[in-house]
Amino acid sequence: MDHSFENHIFKNKKNKSFPCGNLKMPLTIHKALFCMVAVVIVTFHGTRLFYGLGEQTERAPTHQLSLHPRLPRQVSPPGPCTCPVGSVLLQEHLPNDQYEELVKRRAKELHQHKARTTSVLSRLLFALPNSPLQYPIQGFKVLPLTKTLIPGLALDPGQRSIFKVFLSVSKGLLTTEFPADRVKVEGQGGGRLLMESDSLVMLNDLLTKVSYTTTDYHIHTGDLAFFQFEDHKAVFPITIKQTSLPVLYDMGTDINSQVTITTKTFLRYPQLRMLLNSIRQFYSNIKVIIADDSFEPENITGEHIEQYIMPAAQGWFAGRNLAVSQVTTKYFLWVDDDFVFTEDTKIEKLVEIMEALPELDVLGGRVQQNQFYFSLIYEEGEEMEGGCLHRKSQGKFNPLPGYPGCFRASGVVNFFLARTQSIRSVGFDPKLQRVAHSEFFMDGLGSLMVATCNHVGIGHQPKTGKDKDHARYAKFRSPGKEENKFKLQLHFFKNHLKCVKYG
Repeated sequence: MDHSFENHIFKNKKNKSFPCGNLKMPLTIHKALFCMVAVVIVTFHGTRLFYGLGEQTERAPTHQLSLHPRLPRQVSPPGPCTCPVGSVLLQEHLPNDQYEELVKRRAKELHQHKARTTSVLSRLLFALPNSPLQYPIQGFKVLPLTKTLIPGLALDPGQRSIFKVFLSVSKGLLTTEFPADRVKVEGQGGGRLLMESDSLVMLNDLLTKVSYTTTDYHIHTGDLAFFQFEDHKAVFPITIKQTSLPVLYDMGTDINSQVTITTKTFLRYPQLRMLLNSIRQFYSNIKVIIADDSFEPENITGEHIEQYIMPAAQGWFAGRNLAVSQVTTKYFLWVDDDFVFTEDTKIEKLVEIMEALPELDVLGGRVQQNQFYFSLIYEEGEEMEGGCLHRKSQGKFNPLPGYPGCFRASGVVNFFLARTQSIRSVGFDPKLQRVAHSEFFMDGLGSLMVATCNHVGIGHQPKTGKDKDHARYAKFRSPGKEENKFKLQLHFFKNHLKCVKYG
């Protein structure tokens, strides 16, 4: 910019040619107006220098400010997390002589996990101001090895004698139609395309016909496209994904074709029979699936009852996996074998909410008057140390709109309706035989949307202690120190945690 006019008017104050600084100059109306304009100009100009160019003036700071600070290329990796007071430090439950080797193996598994679950699409992208480039910023998805038009590509600059754009990708090939006489195209069928023309209309017409084709077959990944005109640069994401076949369940006409009741039993046949009798009082034809790992299995008969015998004492989660694997309905209702159906056990009400809110995966109720639920607060933590997890009993999130007494949580009591397909995708870890409930919801954190309601409940059978297998059952029911220790070691490796707080 030419500042000669400003330089002519605004000399150093010691320079007597500075018109408004010359006190001996006779003051006329014209000179007064001239001085007022001069003050306005210098004030505006000084502000521009301070915030824009960063030049040194009497008002400028010692450091320079930039209108366009350097942008980060990616989100900074998480730093060490802070274990809440009262946390269990998992390292203290590991064998000292195995700790370093465990950390190395865990780090390798974490690296592979991230390789499977992250892509270039997690990179930070910024739209710079005043760009003449038009491009898709979200929603551009292609099938692997399938030629797809890139929607929305266009250029809108001021007048130029020539217009030249570059487009490049790393995991695919770029093509466009055969150019007209006034358009030059280089790089057809490669990863970098140059398009040049003296006609903006012709160039934009050719941009609408640019296609992208992946070079490799990958079912779920991404690419970044770089688009440039002169000094203007833009990056936009391309999602590469093989479309999945939908897995749909025919809901039929009644609750019997919508829900299967599942349970796991072990040495508690009197309680199991009482549960089955109570179910038949309210739902005479609904299917019940029983996973049984008792030592001496008893035959459970009845219409619409399926009993699956397991090797003895395999544990609760192994039984859950078996039971859920045999469900053929859209939903299953999980119950313990010592529960009892009551007038409050209205499965239809749970189905109604799940159908109205298809984003839900698990919907819990209450047992007796206990609407047990919890929230999980997780910090990813530093890569070598691991994360921090806090399970907050009675912790909850926002309510479900339109359903009083219902709200979102991270985990619920052992009475819940669940989407069969969603639960199968998470599964129950069969390594956990006795100490297991919250652990399923920990594995499902970020995958399962969980909620709880207080208007649907189930009863709990009274404990008598008179059963023939009561003493033997109690031995398995109450886990020892070694089983608790094993669970903590599993959290350290499998869930990449350094501490857990149960509150």
